[in-house]
Amino acid sequence: MTLRVAIFVSGGGSNMVALADSMTDDHPARAAVVLSNDATAGGLVKARARGIPTEVVDHHPFNGDRKAFEAAISERLAPYEPDVICLAGFMRVLTPSFTVMWQGRMLNIHPSLLPKYKGLHTHARALEAKDHAHGCTVHLVTGKLDDGPILGQASVPIYQNDTPQILAARVLEQEHILYPQQLRRFCQELTLPTQS
Repeated sequence: MTLRVAIFVSGGGSNMVALADSMTDDHPARAAVVLSNDATAGGLVKARARGIPTEVVDHHPFNGDRKAFEAAISERLAPYEPDVICLAGFMRVLTPSFTVMWQGRMLNIHPSLLPKYKGLHTHARALEAKDHAHGCTVHLVTGKLDDGPILGQASVPIYQNDTPQILAARVLEQEHILYPQQLRRFCQELTLPTQS
C-alpha cells in the first residue's frame, strides 16, 4: 500500500522539494498534491515541474474566517484522498477543528529545538538568548501552535558571528535532511501490519 501525501506550502517550497524528491523507489509514500494559500508561491512552480498536482486556496477572500478557509482546503484535498499532510512552510495557523480531523496524520517542521521558541523569529530569539545550539524539529500537529509529539530533531552549533540569516541557512540544511528522514519512518510505521 502506497500512502498519499499532501504537502502544504506558502513560499519557495524548499522543504516540499526535499520531501517530494525523497518519495521514490521503496519509499512507502508519494506526493499526491501540493496546496498553497498563495498563488504566487514558488513551491507551486517546483511542484508542477515535478509533475505533482497543485491546488491554491487563497486565505484573503475569507476575511479571517479560518473555519471557512479550512473547509475550502478540505474540499480541494478530497479528490486526492491523502493519507498524510506535511506542513512545509505553510504560514497559516490551523484551527483545532481542522487538526483533529488529521490527528496522528499531520506533520510539521519547525525551525527550533521545541519546546523552545514556538512561533516566529526563532533564529533571532536563539541568538538573543545566547544559546550555544539551535536546530529544527519534526512533530505531529495538534490544536496548539508548534506543539504535539516530537518525531525527531536536528541540532546545529551557534557561532559568535552568526546573524539570524546565517543561522537560518544552517538550520535549513538540516531541515532538508530531517524532514524526509522522519516522513519515511512515519510512513513505514503507518504501513506496518497491525498485530492481532
